[in-house]
Amino acid sequence: MPMFWSKKSKADKNYSEAAAPAKAKNVGSKNAPAKARVAKSTAAKAVKAPKKSQGRSGGSEVVLSTGTPSASFIGADAILRPHITEKAGQLAQNNVYTFQVSKDANKPTIAKAIFSLYKVKPTKIAVINLPSKNVFVKGRWGVVSGTRKAMVTLKKGDKIDFV
Repeated sequence: MPMFWSKKSKADKNYSEAAAPAKAKNVGSKNAPAKARVAKSTAAKAVKAPKKSQGRSGGSEVVLSTGTPSASFIGADAILRPHITEKAGQLAQNNVYTFQVSKDANKPTIAKAIFSLYKVKPTKIAVINLPSKNVFVKGRWGVVSGTRKAMVTLKKGDKIDFV
């Protein structure tokens, strides 16, 4: 079978039919098995609640301004890792710390995540989108994905230790 044909083979059609949920016959009738009748009645009423996963420190859930479940996530998940470079080390002496953050994170969620992880309140947050870069490795061209960086300023006396 050729790999690049756009038409589906019989095996692919059978797979897609098997993946579709099977319809039970006579679900509403009295002769149907009790499990099928119960499944039909509960399936119409079932409403799933969004899952709440715990972040690194089990922080509280942060809901963005839209209020939809897809736009909410744990505040500790907003921060991926500290962004440690020579320039970041020099900025840390002036109470400016840099972190790699999630693509979905905004300034309020980053501030809540910093407070939940390090117990310090930031005074200023700057968010920078770093572009992706084309690289040539082992004779092939590739792409290093871009990241999002947050520069968090703390008041005098506050400190974050990355140890």
